[in-house]
Amino acid sequence: MKIATIIARTLLGLVFVVFGLNAFFNFIPLPPPKGDLAGDFMKALFLSHYLYAVKCFEITGGVLLLSGRFTALGLTLVGPVIINILFFHIFLDPSGLPLAIILSVLALFLVWQKRAAFAGLFTYK
Repeated sequence: MKIATIIARTLLGLVFVVFGLNAFFNFIPLPPPKGDLAGDFMKALFLSHYLYAVKCFEITGGVLLLSGRFTALGLTLVGPVIINILFFHIFLDPSGLPLAIILSVLALFLVWQKRAAFAGLFTYK
């Protein structure tokens, strides 16, 4: 299980570091999103520069995941981003849904492996 955790953590970290940096340096040209609503959504993110704030969280969370030292914090930072990616592909652009599902499964696996770090969120007092 330890090797599976390292592989999942590394894959998830690499995805977020690479695609986060791609927003700033554009070394991987991405096709425009399919559909009017998806295009409008991405246009709003680009024009408002909100996308750069999200990408900073992606890069930070990805680096933390790659380091292996603060995995729970890295998962906390990329968790909302993964949910937004999943919902974007469910509701606006289904073409990227397989990658979104893979990211979600990797993140859920890591959250399960680090469940002790998140236990305080689920205790009732």
